[in-house]
Amino acid sequence: MRKKIIERTGVIRDYDLHSGSVRFWYAAIYVLCAIMAVFAVFPLVWVVLAGFKDLKEFMSSTSIMPKNFSPAQFVKTWSQLGLAKNYLNSFISVAGSVVCALLFNGLLGYGLAILKPRGYGVVKKMIMFSLLVPATISIVPLFMNIQRLGMGNSFWPLWLSYGANAMYIVLFIQFFESLPQSMIEASRIDGCSALQTFFRIVMPLSKPICAVITIFAINASWSDFLLPYLVLRGGSKQTVMVRLFVFSTEQTVNADTMMRSVVFSMIPPIILFVLFQKQLTQNNVSAGIKG
Repeated sequence: MRKKIIERTGVIRDYDLHSGSVRFWYAAIYVLCAIMAVFAVFPLVWVVLAGFKDLKEFMSSTSIMPKNFSPAQFVKTWSQLGLAKNYLNSFISVAGSVVCALLFNGLLGYGLAILKPRGYGVVKKMIMFSLLVPATISIVPLFMNIQRLGMGNSFWPLWLSYGANAMYIVLFIQFFESLPQSMIEASRIDGCSALQTFFRIVMPLSKPICAVITIFAINASWSDFLLPYLVLRGGSKQTVMVRLFVFSTEQTVNADTMMRSVVFSMIPPIILFVLFQKQLTQNNVSAGIKG
């Protein structure tokens, strides 16, 4: 009976641990999770610890631990890179990308999931089909259109590119289709227009999926290299990723310096995850249940 309950619900309770087989699989799962966590975290820890070493220690030492944990090496690399301006540029790129990702993809998802104009089924199929096409294929025509529109060396192409993301649109469509239609119909009866319904009813109810897409957009925009490298040709608007690439190609860069520059590029995503880990997990579960 106890075995049937576990198989049916997937929940192991305290008294189930009196069974030897349950304890064995319980311990095996924990060991497997611990091994996976070590493999996931070890490269990050190694890069951070390697950043505290100078070149001589980095090349000769066989220990993962540095002899000195002084931040002087990081301060020196920060001065060499001059990342303050690049951090600001990346934050500008991320902020605009998040706004466009939520606004434009949300509007299109709202139209296809709730308004359903004539031909919406064809548009949905085209969006789904576009997920099968590698994004790099569109880089050349995208870059040519950016130049024709005179939008080169500005953040607008970066922002708008996240305002037309097929994956975000699909996520919005799936979530909007699960919303209670009675509330949307009530807003229409009260005289709300389609846009008023979207901003006053639909979006406030869609905080879980908006949080998920915000995290996706932040990570994608921060780590994006190819499009910013093609569009932001001026040094004054380079993002962090572009700056690291240019720095490594302009001069001979030592391995220890590259380790520290990688650490600088990882700091904002790590801080974001640490601060909003609980909210992200809850919103992912909520979005998955409703979607």
